[in-house]
Amino acid sequence: MNQNSIFLGVNIDHVATLRQARLTRYPDPIEAVYAAENGGADGITVHLREDRRHIQERDVEMISQILLTRLNLEMAVTDQMVAYAEKLKPAYCCFVPEKRQELTTEGGLDVVSQEAKVRDAVMQLTKQGIEVSLFIDPDMSQIEAAMRCQAPVIEIHTGCYADAVSTEKRQFELNRITKAAQFAHRVGLVVNAGHGLNYHNVQAIARLPEINELNIGHGIIARAVFMGLEGAVREMKRLMIEARK
Repeated sequence: MNQNSIFLGVNIDHVATLRQARLTRYPDPIEAVYAAENGGADGITVHLREDRRHIQERDVEMISQILLTRLNLEMAVTDQMVAYAEKLKPAYCCFVPEKRQELTTEGGLDVVSQEAKVRDAVMQLTKQGIEVSLFIDPDMSQIEAAMRCQAPVIEIHTGCYADAVSTEKRQFELNRITKAAQFAHRVGLVVNAGHGLNYHNVQAIARLPEINELNIGHGIIARAVFMGLEGAVREMKRLMIEARK
């Protein structure tokens, strides 16, 4: 990876959230794909949750057919979702933790406590030519477990950094992410990151040379309410690239 390059995956879940709030046919996530790609997105991320609170199977399947970049399917580590991914064959799958009562993903996947299950799922999808990543906290033991599971990619959970209410806490969390990214990169993993990133806090993460890609959803969709999705994606990409100069 060129240390001056960084990729942006745009999570469009919350376009579907708005649609499902009224159970209408609009706004359609398909339109969001076109706008995000026109704005410079390098990929599209969707999370097909077990409770189907936003993205639906129809969305995933139509997006996989029309997008010009590549699809990253976020999913729980369940037999049902692994079978669905095997059928769909997206370019990337990212295993994430999932609880019905949470507003959004609250932390990284605990790979250590379910290593055999995760390893089996990773191997199953890898055989289908799907590149699997694990969404984990910036924790050395979780990175080591990801390696044992033979996952080629990790995505570092940046939520604690993004939610920090003091400068000291934010710096502490940034240091954790930095050390985790350096370690993971050193042992040969591709390192992505995401969760809670927005236009005010993204550059410190984007500046880390080990980071390959950022996956950002809520911050971009929120900005899009005021300036349109294409422009919101373009502005986020500009900030990320600027951080690498």
